[in-house]
Amino acid sequence: MLDKEVRNEIIDLVNREVVPAVGCTEPMAVALCTARATELLACKPEEIKVLLSANILKNAMGVGIPGTGMIGLPIAVALGSLIGKSEYQLEVIKDLTPEWLEAGKQFVAEDRICIQLKSDICEKLYVEVTCKSEGHQATAIISGAHTHFVYEAQDDRILSDKRQACSKETAENDIQLNMKLVWDFATTSPVEEMKFILKTKEYNLRAARESIKGNYGHCLGKTMDRPLSHGIFGNSIFSHIIATTASACDARMGGAMIPVMSNSGSGNQGICATNPVAVYAEENENTEEELIRALMLSHLTAIYIKQSLGKLSALCGCVVASIGSSCGITYLMGGSFQDVCHAVKNMIANLTGMICDGAKPSCSLKICSGVSTALLSALLAREGRHVTAAEGIIDECVDQSIRNLTSIGKEAMCATDDMVLRIMTNKRGCCN
Repeated sequence: MLDKEVRNEIIDLVNREVVPAVGCTEPMAVALCTARATELLACKPEEIKVLLSANILKNAMGVGIPGTGMIGLPIAVALGSLIGKSEYQLEVIKDLTPEWLEAGKQFVAEDRICIQLKSDICEKLYVEVTCKSEGHQATAIISGAHTHFVYEAQDDRILSDKRQACSKETAENDIQLNMKLVWDFATTSPVEEMKFILKTKEYNLRAARESIKGNYGHCLGKTMDRPLSHGIFGNSIFSHIIATTASACDARMGGAMIPVMSNSGSGNQGICATNPVAVYAEENENTEEELIRALMLSHLTAIYIKQSLGKLSALCGCVVASIGSSCGITYLMGGSFQDVCHAVKNMIANLTGMICDGAKPSCSLKICSGVSTALLSALLAREGRHVTAAEGIIDECVDQSIRNLTSIGKEAMCATDDMVLRIMTNKRGCCN
């Protein structure tokens, strides 16, 4: 068993990275920043200027805003200013009512909001909001993490300034993980210390159930539950895992006012790290302790990979979270540490290069790809089969294999990320 001090550091890390969120975390981060700037202004803004990093803009353009039936940033900014409370963090607009929605729509219609790319920054996660009214202004800046305020000012008075020339997305004082440390913590720590991770199951399975009641996103989860789908995929653990995970994503991306437990700043990652593990454990009749350990293994693996990848990248976050869920499922199958490492290698060999082209309803399709691969990778690992160091980017060392994946996502795919954003921001109507 790990030392108590080390366990506490890891628990603190998980509690910071696995948190509730309503809606997609990128527009909610913008709404949060707007809420704080409005609080600093201490009155309703006449004008709001929003400056964003490319990755924030990419992930906020095509996603539904909870409870609004609308897509994109303007309504998120308006509601952040009108009803947002910064103390709510990523649940910033949870007080939304029909009356306030109409007020938000009116605010947008009055053309008070200006949204632009922030130039000459190296941060992938950056939100800057300036609110103005009656000759006064207030500015708030979020950087590095979705709720991390680095700058606040009222008029010419700076209230706080934690900015750096090029901020690191992972705090230097965070415990630095590796796969063995992740495994040892999840499998040997007192289960009572980790029981809080069951909140992820409570939140994210509830989101899946609520999704079935509506028509959110592309209704992929509901489609998987129809007779035709049962005829194709069967009525099995496999199909149940895909349907339950996709349903939660449908709701989140489709604008349902349903909170989910996020991971590393992403609700979809939280869903991917949770629902496959929870469904497998239930249908495989694993014990509660086994479920707790598997969920912790899944979420902590995702956090570990994100430490070197960063909060936002060109690599789809579903890949990262699905690696975590494959580890959790492998454990629930009775797998050893070696089996888990083999599952990780199988995942990396298959899904490396899946691009993130923004948060949107069709993320549910990518989630299905990741989750189905997670199951296959776990099954192969339990059979003693895995991709070897003679193949592609896989290394003998599992940690080096992960670093190979994250270096591709963080460095090699930057040009891809730029191209994706250019395509997204320069679309023209189809001529057919």
